[in-house]
Amino acid sequence: MISFGRVSTAMVTPFDSKENVDFERTTQLVNYLVNNGTDSLVVAGTTGESPVLTAEEKVALFRHTVKVADGRVPIIAGTGSNNTRQSIDLTRKAEEAGVDAIMLVAPYYNKPNQEGLYQHFKAVAEATALPVMIYNIPGRSSVNIEPQTVIKLSKLPNVVAVKEASGNLDAVTEIIAGTDEEFQVYSGDDSLTLPILSIGGAGIVSVASHVVGNEMQQMVSAFLEGNYKEAAKIHQQLLPLMKQLFAAPSPVPVKTALQLKGMDMGSVRLPLVPLVEAERTALQKLI
Repeated sequence: MISFGRVSTAMVTPFDSKENVDFERTTQLVNYLVNNGTDSLVVAGTTGESPVLTAEEKVALFRHTVKVADGRVPIIAGTGSNNTRQSIDLTRKAEEAGVDAIMLVAPYYNKPNQEGLYQHFKAVAEATALPVMIYNIPGRSSVNIEPQTVIKLSKLPNVVAVKEASGNLDAVTEIIAGTDEEFQVYSGDDSLTLPILSIGGAGIVSVASHVVGNEMQQMVSAFLEGNYKEAAKIHQQLLPLMKQLFAAPSPVPVKTALQLKGMDMGSVRLPLVPLVEAERTALQKLI
């Protein structure tokens, strides 16, 4: 069994002034996150701008992050795509790079049915010894992994968790009720962290933890200790920032927020573009 902790950060990918992966800034960011509330790191996920990273860049990021983390937190490599063979190939390279687990996003654009989704995830899971986190995000992938498909996948020995970003608490409840106690269900939406904890979730794969990682940990701890009013109060305080971090396409706002905090991780690659001045000002007020 592997535990990803309560707060896993979906890490941005730092770029230099020429939009190349900046490994010096990556080192700085990993150390900052580990020291500020992060229990595990997702590398080259959507927040890491995976659609515009080459396979070679991803593998280099996996190797570097593993080296910098040095066993302090688990490293989860984003190796999923809409191409099963390429996902298997990248997963094997991630395993060679020394990561602790992989995250597989629902295949996007080609819109497989539930059996196709199951067979895709099964094929990748069976090609590795690493623990697997499934990632359901219908808003980006255009396909929803139904609860019964997740429950079926949870029977595979190394499928240990799901990141649920459907926003459907009924579906999340069905998954939690239908899977073994060891199977971990994580919120994929910062603003739903507390609601998902309340129905039996394990925690959050977070974007906001780049900025408020310690506060996220405080909220989760308060809830798990039975201090529900304190947890609700922290949730209410953090919600405006959580919403502002998704007021423009992610990870543009969170990279801007890091810059405002004195942690410049560079800009974003096209087709994403920087915030306009009004968006930046609104974010700065909340920071």
